[in-house]
Amino acid sequence: MIPILIGVTFLTFTLFNLVGGDPAIRFAGKHATVERVAEIRAELGLDRSVGEQYLFFVKQIVTFDYGRSWATKQEISTMITDGLGATLSLTVPSFVASVAFCILLALFAVYGRGTILDRGTVVVCLGLLSVSSLVYILALQYVLAFQGGLFPISGWDPSWTGRWEYLVLPWIILFVLSLGPNILIYRTVIMDEVFQDYVRTARAKGLAEKHVFAKHVLKNAMIPIITVVVIEMPVLITGSVLIENFFGIPGLGGTVIKALNDSDFPVIKAFTVISAMAYMIFNLLADVLYSAVDPRVKLS
Repeated sequence: MIPILIGVTFLTFTLFNLVGGDPAIRFAGKHATVERVAEIRAELGLDRSVGEQYLFFVKQIVTFDYGRSWATKQEISTMITDGLGATLSLTVPSFVASVAFCILLALFAVYGRGTILDRGTVVVCLGLLSVSSLVYILALQYVLAFQGGLFPISGWDPSWTGRWEYLVLPWIILFVLSLGPNILIYRTVIMDEVFQDYVRTARAKGLAEKHVFAKHVLKNAMIPIITVVVIEMPVLITGSVLIENFFGIPGLGGTVIKALNDSDFPVIKAFTVISAMAYMIFNLLADVLYSAVDPRVKLS
């Protein structure tokens, strides 16, 4: 993980500081004087040598002090903290519900493989995958919020007691968006286990089909399922950009979009590194969980 993080910091620094041009000229404007550009470069710390800038960037990562936003002048750490609560409120409940439901439905589909339930599940999932996520957002927002009046169309309440009414519809949309790909993946993984030799042996011993699925098939299918689930987990932190923007949720996704529009390099660099760290940490978590569900996997 350490060499990967070093590589990510170096690549991120190179892309934004060397390839991206001189931000001071962009902030100063077309008609700025040379003196004004020099002042802005000094304010942004761009008058230092490349080596000093890189070491300062690494120091920021190690100390979790990413400095201030060029656009808003806020502490980037504060911006991340403020947005993280809103993002987790949006992503965690829908993610947990989706994983549990998709695994359960995939298990039932494989249990009744070849039946109408199984084939219907596949057809519905392919249909869900064929529609753009933007269509789900606009359609459900129009039908359930605008026409039905069941939920607010958009908005946000920063209090922990008032925010939930604004989150129910985004939860539903995120849940629906996850059904198609996740059920098909879990179904394929579980189906592969059904035809393994150990399953035939268990059936030959006279074990009931429900027992075979619950104790053997699902347990052995957990490693690829864990892989899929853990790969999706960093999204819990980085947020869902479309959902947050459509519903006015002040999460991390919206913060990143605003930083991109403003060419706010310190914020973009901070989120790039945080995203990379999240993926590395969750992949490490997956390796640890493998040993918990499969005794053949040993940590060393």
